[in-house]
Amino acid sequence: MPPRIQQLPPLVVNQIAAGEVIERPASVVKELLENAVDAGSRRIELEVEQGGHDLVRIVDDGCGIAPEDLPLVFASHATSKLRNADDLFAIGTFGFRGEALASIGGVAHVVLQSRPPELPHGAAIECRGSELSAVRPWNGAPGTRIEVRQLFFNTPVRRKFLRSPATELGHISEAVTRLALAYARGSRPGLHLILRHNGRVVHDIPPQATLLERIGLCFDEQLPAHLLEIEGSAGPARLSGYIAEPSCDRNNSRMQYLFVNGRWIRDRNLGHALQEAYRGLLMTGRYAVGFLFLQLPPDQVDVNVHPTKCEVRFRNAQALHQLIYTTVKARLRRANLVPTLQVPATPTLSVPTASSIPFSRSPTVLPELPPRSVPIAPPPPASPALESLPTPAVPTPRQPLASPGPATLPLFARVAPPRVLQLYDAYLVVETDEGMLVIDQHALHERILYDQFRRRIETGTLQCQALLLPEAVDLPGEMAGRLLEQREALAELGLGIEDFGGGTILLTRYPVLLGRRSPREALLAVADHLSNQEQPPSRQVLFNDLLSLLACHAAVRAGERLSPELINELLEQRHLADDHHHCPHGRPTALLFSRQELERQFRRV
Repeated sequence: MPPRIQQLPPLVVNQIAAGEVIERPASVVKELLENAVDAGSRRIELEVEQGGHDLVRIVDDGCGIAPEDLPLVFASHATSKLRNADDLFAIGTFGFRGEALASIGGVAHVVLQSRPPELPHGAAIECRGSELSAVRPWNGAPGTRIEVRQLFFNTPVRRKFLRSPATELGHISEAVTRLALAYARGSRPGLHLILRHNGRVVHDIPPQATLLERIGLCFDEQLPAHLLEIEGSAGPARLSGYIAEPSCDRNNSRMQYLFVNGRWIRDRNLGHALQEAYRGLLMTGRYAVGFLFLQLPPDQVDVNVHPTKCEVRFRNAQALHQLIYTTVKARLRRANLVPTLQVPATPTLSVPTASSIPFSRSPTVLPELPPRSVPIAPPPPASPALESLPTPAVPTPRQPLASPGPATLPLFARVAPPRVLQLYDAYLVVETDEGMLVIDQHALHERILYDQFRRRIETGTLQCQALLLPEAVDLPGEMAGRLLEQREALAELGLGIEDFGGGTILLTRYPVLLGRRSPREALLAVADHLSNQEQPPSRQVLFNDLLSLLACHAAVRAGERLSPELINELLEQRHLADDHHHCPHGRPTALLFSRQELERQFRRV
């Protein structure tokens, strides 16, 4: 006989719901904080013990709860924030599902005490694993006070999954940080947030603190100095916030904060837009830092996607992706991102080596340089021109690398300074009024070639050299197959290939910008890159990756001795790069050792 269908008891229902909503003490904190904000609180005090294992207590000064409504607080799908289904399309509060307190009460001991300001006294109720006590009078201050103890007392398996108090406190602190950042924008009133752990103050964020001040309080007090403000709009969507200089990158995306109408969310599409805007400024595996705030009409976003309300759906996700990408990209292009090289603060008698010089990531504005009237150094009589950096394997008419730039060039691209020295056949040390500018010759030339490749492809002026006799390149079958799959993309980059069968690829043409570099080696590098991709990349990602690869292959190498004429021309071509601060792989092209720091180290100042 088949098993009979029966309705689950309320306790089991709440425990199942708690599995989705209440994962750890930080989940309790998030839900209670959001309820306090929805109640109009201006001051919220949060106290936890042992990372929330033993106690989570929250006290607010909000509108409170009427005594007769207290039993409904712990009922499933009971809320004051919705009246009908139409309200789901115009949600203006954090909470609306009516599940949080029911879920918490199903797996913990909860004491709730509340008093509306207009009443002379309030009331209290207790919930122990969904079992409610009688409502009793309570003579406390206006607002609400909630204590949560013995979380997961009736689900011991869940309690075993809790981490150490320090780890759980970190998650709680993150929940407080997200709310603190959300309540520092525009017309939102200030919110005073206090977090104590075992009696010690962890956060005390005053209501008048600006967003920059809150970022400094919640993270690093030095971080606001490295942030760039952004503003943008597209139709009804408004974007604001701050992004950090590329030098502030992280090894994960946890410092990417996205808010929609004040609600912190996770969204891969928007995160991808932020990362794409930093493409070429960050090393592989590094992530940008950003605090982005989107304002949308409520009917343009659906927040009723997941019980935790951290995932949303947008009516026009592609437009928001483009808004973030273009706004962030434009702001980065306007910024001066040259990092500063500094020596140790403590003087030492030993001669510092390259590994002993720390890297300070603060930007320095380069000085304005007067027009140069004399060359850096007299070139030798038979010195080749910069086309030797590359020169085509088959002679072609000399063409300018790019049309002359505008009358006002970026500071970094102004006319070359008066004196320059090549060190270790890899670095160019340039004297400026501001200090010593140390340039990585490979990184700078790589960036110049990358932008030349891209511009010539976009304008249809990329010069290619056809091979009179195609060169056969033997590859493993899988690598050959992946190359042939991307035949059209390679053709756009000037690499012509044909299938000769048996894993042999015929190279029929190559871009002139490769110069004297071996086209065969360039093709092998492309094949190796494609074979290392676990999944086929998007067309745009593939295009950028291959452009970077070809530019890297064609650029001058570390260890190549350059003549004074070649050095001079390389420096003068910096204006050809859209972003001369970083190579396409995200490495800096130059570091500035300021004159002031040099004089300080020699104790002249």
